[in-house]
Amino acid sequence: MQPRDVDRPLPRVPLVSMLVAAGLALWLLLRPELLSGLAMPLRLPLIGLGVWALGSAFMQPLGLEVRRPWLRRVTMPPLSLAALALFTLVVVLRAWWS
Repeated sequence: MQPRDVDRPLPRVPLVSMLVAAGLALWLLLRPELLSGLAMPLRLPLIGLGVWALGSAFMQPLGLEVRRPWLRRVTMPPLSLAALALFTLVVVLRAWWS
């Protein structure tokens, strides 16, 4: 019989992702021009990516799950962590070049 802890992620991973998401949210509140300064065809996909990345980063540590299987798959790691990493990279690069 396998131990019950096999399916659980490390407690540090949700905590770190939530802290990164909170930092990004605060940074974008202080400097909204990082996204609002872009053209609309670039801004809308980045807003969607940000909603997905930040929302899923806050959902997992709170223990919230969606019922539909395809939504659960995209809001759980590794896809949610990849979205958060990509959004963080975009925001950091945008801040560096502006």
